[in-house]
Amino acid sequence: MCTGRIDLAHIIRAFSNGTDGVFIGGCRLNECNYITHGNFHALNIVLLCKKMMEHIDLNPERLRIEFMSSGEGNLFAEVVDDFVETVREIGPLGKSEGIDETGLKVNLKAITSLIPYIRLVESERLRGHFGTLAEYREFYSSEEFGRLFQELIADKLAISRIMMLLREKSLSTGEISEILGLSPSEISKHLNSSAKLGLVRYEENEKRFASV
Repeated sequence: MCTGRIDLAHIIRAFSNGTDGVFIGGCRLNECNYITHGNFHALNIVLLCKKMMEHIDLNPERLRIEFMSSGEGNLFAEVVDDFVETVREIGPLGKSEGIDETGLKVNLKAITSLIPYIRLVESERLRGHFGTLAEYREFYSSEEFGRLFQELIADKLAISRIMMLLREKSLSTGEISEILGLSPSEISKHLNSSAKLGLVRYEENEKRFASV
């Protein structure tokens, strides 16, 4: 399968099903067999996904993309062996990062719910167009990308995570903060904005927020 078919949904589904690590192997950059350069698309998706993994406190080393030719079987074996060892050292998904089962499930479901939106902003605002792997990595670690990520994805992801929790039961600001690992002030900001939009309500007697 051409890596041009890789979608964020494929990666998140694998982690949601309990996979500890995801490896993607593609043709060398600028050596596309189909002239579609789908490997550049896959690289963008992987680097963006790594940023989201960092944002929800999952180790981004659980996701790797490597480029090689079909004739480099020995290199492929070496890279896969190294990746397997890396994931083994990191440990079980979520547990090694100190994320409980509920928090992990909420985080991944929140990303899944935003995938159609993320596809749109990735193609229109976040996708890099460079010639080398080094240039891509530089862009995705730059202040410019960090600003765009915060503006376009981070806040919406935080709200999505909160809404996922409140659909299960009403919670206080402190309880949401503890589950998601976000500061109480950040939770309050998102709850207030969501309340203005009619998405949540505050239950005065219980001192908790609930989904509308």
